[in-house]
Amino acid sequence: MKRWLIKSFVTLVTILTLGLYIPPYSIDTSAAEDKEPSSSNKGIDDIQSGTTHTTVFDNIPPSSEEVVHVRSTDAYIQDLTEKAKEQTVTKMGPRIMDKLEDDMTALILPSIEVVVKQLIKTENEASIPYYEITEQPSAGYGEKMFHLYNKRTNEEMARFHVRRDKRPGEGYWFNFHYHMREDNFLEHHPIGDIYWDKNTPPKWMAM
Repeated sequence: MKRWLIKSFVTLVTILTLGLYIPPYSIDTSAAEDKEPSSSNKGIDDIQSGTTHTTVFDNIPPSSEEVVHVRSTDAYIQDLTEKAKEQTVTKMGPRIMDKLEDDMTALILPSIEVVVKQLIKTENEASIPYYEITEQPSAGYGEKMFHLYNKRTNEEMARFHVRRDKRPGEGYWFNFHYHMREDNFLEHHPIGDIYWDKNTPPKWMAM
């Protein structure tokens, strides 16, 4: 009888405590799972925290076409005008510039800058980076100062020239003008005139 009571007591205790004991392993596992966010939540957390990730595509260099358009249109046009003025001064040469520098700086060079800017801005913006100024002004008695052309198509837009004019009773003048592609470079478009002297001026680019 006593042994029966002991067995009954053990069975009762087992039934009453069943399900109340939770092993520590399950607690640790749940905690570990809570600490590791899912792949979907991870992206959301990164966005909220401002974190950015570098992908392999970030390191791909730009194409040549993209590099061409890195600089602004205004920067390209400014470079063209500076080159145009440099070639004009080269064309005149030191001997002529020593005497006419003030007139050239005040009248001719600013006018050339205005004309080049007006011409280039009539072109498609995407083609502007391909325009260049030639760097071979003609020496001696030739008129050529520089040409404005598209280096990709090798097509000229305008030709800038200077001519010596001998006016009766006045002497020699330098006539600056340009020719356009639209009229097959026949018409003279004026830029400005500078008086030289009654004496014959030196050759272009004379030292």
